[in-house]
Amino acid sequence: MKSEKISEAVVRRLPVYLRYLSDLHKREVATVSSQELGQRLDLNPAQIRKDLAYFGDFGRKGIGYDVSYLIEKIRHILNLDQQINAVLVGAGNLGQALSNYNFYLKENIKIIAVFDENPKKIGKQINTLTVQPMEELRETIKARNIRIGIITVPDVEAQNVADILIEAGIEAILNFAPVILKAPANIRIHPADFTTDLLSLAYYLDNGKDDSADDGDK
Repeated sequence: MKSEKISEAVVRRLPVYLRYLSDLHKREVATVSSQELGQRLDLNPAQIRKDLAYFGDFGRKGIGYDVSYLIEKIRHILNLDQQINAVLVGAGNLGQALSNYNFYLKENIKIIAVFDENPKKIGKQINTLTVQPMEELRETIKARNIRIGIITVPDVEAQNVADILIEAGIEAILNFAPVILKAPANIRIHPADFTTDLLSLAYYLDNGKDDSADDGDK
């Protein structure tokens, strides 16, 4: 792997490559070219080659990439060749949906514990998980080697939850609360704000019509 820092954009494209390669593997496709990857994923083939070259020389000229081998390598790069335990805080509708989805997800990032402060939710079953009280959060994280935290609580509670997670040893957080969290530089936080994405998408509705109308006048 090259010693230079890998950009976040490159890291975010790796799961996209992995998903498509996994689909090819299911269809028993043995090799794939960067050209085909580019066409299927709407990406520049040169960009794909550059992304993968950051981590090694995986392709063969005139042949392309061995699908099984590249899947193995990308999974290793993403640390998906080991189980990574995650905890979810906030057992509301979104938290339950994420827990149910993760239960059937065939990946090595597993939600193994769910927490909430609402007494009515504590003890509730979500598939194989039982919602635990917040008082048990720190101990559970340390005892079960949990490295990722997922926050699905209201915005006013999110920073406090993040502080507790970080204090307990969490290394990365996926935040669904519509608020910017503060954390030490060594803690990675990724926002997942549905509302912001939806509102920004709305902009393109009329804007897209205007563009179409302008194109027709040309």
